[in-house]
Amino acid sequence: MKVDTQTVNPAFQSIIQNPGQKVFLDANFFIPPDRSKVARVKAFSFADFKECWLIPLLNEFPSLAIHESVYDELVDERVRNYADEQKGSNPPKLEVHYDSELNSREDVLRNTYMNKIAVHSLYNPAIDNAKDRGEVRSLSFMAVKQFLFFAANDSLPVRLIKDAAKLNTGLDNMQIVQMYELIYYLYKKSNAIKKH
Repeated sequence: MKVDTQTVNPAFQSIIQNPGQKVFLDANFFIPPDRSKVARVKAFSFADFKECWLIPLLNEFPSLAIHESVYDELVDERVRNYADEQKGSNPPKLEVHYDSELNSREDVLRNTYMNKIAVHSLYNPAIDNAKDRGEVRSLSFMAVKQFLFFAANDSLPVRLIKDAAKLNTGLDNMQIVQMYELIYYLYKKSNAIKKH
């Protein structure tokens, strides 16, 4: 992953200045990292992950959303239960968007976006396989509904959005916010609060 320390991402700057804007999240925002199979490290517990990442994130940004395909990827019971709690809180801290929100014209448009995006991924809409489904279906839905911000840690959505014109994905108006930007922001904000 390349971390750009020279320029400010305008999408990141926009949601910091106006945290109420809707930002769609990828599934990896909810799933604790586990590198125990590739390195001799203990897996990150969900309780710790929730405390240091999810709670600050959901408290700071009041209009976070996920697409149903991402919600379906939250298979760990603790993760799913936490997402359900946030969805059901008053006011809701997480919104789930469903393809059933699309009318027939939007459904055709969503399929067009999906086919244009899927050729650059491992997702095959014809068989609806799991690999890259969350990203492709989320971005297709967002494009139809003209939502602007997708937050991710994976290189696929970053490339699909940043190289939209070159790849002909149709995502030219969408912007990407990367996980490391939000981690940095929440870290700096937490330190600033502790100093007061």
